[in-house]
Amino acid sequence: MAAILGFSAAMITLVLDQATKLYTLFVYDLPLKEPVEFAPFINLIVVWNRGISYGLFQQDGGMGRWVLIVVSILASIGLSFWIRRTKARLLAVSLGLIVGGAIGNVIDRLAYGAVFDFIQFQIGNWSWYVFNVADAAIVAGVIGLLYDSFILEPRRGR
Repeated sequence: MAAILGFSAAMITLVLDQATKLYTLFVYDLPLKEPVEFAPFINLIVVWNRGISYGLFQQDGGMGRWVLIVVSILASIGLSFWIRRTKARLLAVSLGLIVGGAIGNVIDRLAYGAVFDFIQFQIGNWSWYVFNVADAAIVAGVIGLLYDSFILEPRRGR
């Protein structure tokens, strides 16, 4: 049951990520309309991220891009095996969110050479990084993993 939840989370994340990116890029045509105020604290802008989360380790060359693709695919495969083995539902869903997000960003790297980020969270002059659905799912998945590791796992061990 946990594996079904985990792989469902991965698939839903992947579909939502790619649907929002394709719509924002090609239907809404954000590159021609940016910046767009979506809400008082959310803007839509176009950022092509050639690195990993928060724009770290920017890769301008093709080799770096392929390294990120291979690492993401290998991580997704490893996490998928973990999903299959776990009985814990939150752990499986958390891993699924990470897998779906990683695969969504791999698709971007393959299709565009970079990850399409477009959601900017800001309050006043303070701005958080620009992200997409895949990034949000990965962050939620990591939070779920931490919660499972530090709160739920010790309880299961009793």
